[in-house]
Amino acid sequence: MNRAAASPQHDHTLTRARPLLGTLVEISVRGASTHALNTAIEQAFAAVERIQTLMSYHDLTSDVSRLNRSGTTGITVDPHTWFVLDTARTLAAVSNGLFDISIAPELVRAGYLPQHTDFASADAAANWRHIELLPDHRVRLSRPMHIDLGGIAKGYAVDCAILALQDAGMQAGRVNAGGDLRVFGEAAETIHVRHPGAATQLLPLCQLREGAVATSAPYYSQRQVNGCVASPLINAATRQPCTDTRSVSVLADCCMLADALTKVVFAAPTRAIAVLQHFAAHAAVIDADPRLPAQYRVRLSEPTGWRDALQTEPEAVAA
Repeated sequence: MNRAAASPQHDHTLTRARPLLGTLVEISVRGASTHALNTAIEQAFAAVERIQTLMSYHDLTSDVSRLNRSGTTGITVDPHTWFVLDTARTLAAVSNGLFDISIAPELVRAGYLPQHTDFASADAAANWRHIELLPDHRVRLSRPMHIDLGGIAKGYAVDCAILALQDAGMQAGRVNAGGDLRVFGEAAETIHVRHPGAATQLLPLCQLREGAVATSAPYYSQRQVNGCVASPLINAATRQPCTDTRSVSVLADCCMLADALTKVVFAAPTRAIAVLQHFAAHAAVIDADPRLPAQYRVRLSEPTGWRDALQTEPEAVAA
């Protein structure tokens, strides 16, 4: 997909999209010349592809697969991977395990991740505390486990793409990877999210000019597994799928944090308040109104809890 245009101020804009990260990644930029725009977008897509190569659970040559195969031996990983693992450990510690990248076995059992027969046998008692980050970007698992960075790496890839656009001198940019979105330099734009009870309708969420927003919801991903409802959104503390019909959006300075924090809020909205404060993030939850089960409510995070927000009329969109 490729769309280009010139603005009345003689700036140029360009939008392209490619299938990456298990979704469609769309990148839009504004700059002084079409040549500069093309170069910047290619560099941004290359950044996304680099993160996908390093952190994909599906790719048997990725750092993630190498680590899952290593047992307790320890390996050297790319600095990008080390940084994301470090951030994941911090998120796990602050959330008291509500975010935990050791949930891959649960996702495999539900069919959301492939079964890799060459991985080391995972210890059922292993969790984020058994991930050791050592000097020189070495990582060791003190108990063998299977990690998955799918709950954080997509947001990090968006951040890397934004950095590539900024390094290329773009005046403004926007990267959207299937609901993980970050922008810079633009006039504020209205961000919409899908209505959790009617996914073909959009609800306006916020105005965003600089920063990131990520949304998690099960409306397209839930399935039946052995007669039970399964979801790729796992409450890491209980190791059970989150099956509530709600939509969670988190606003943060970077998309990596926004992406990961949606899982914390989805699993435990009340406990998530302190976690959001720790990372200076904000969240919006759209779910069923307990007073009127046929209706949905919008709640916004505050330091003391959640408050109801005024609702607006949804806009119909294609599915």
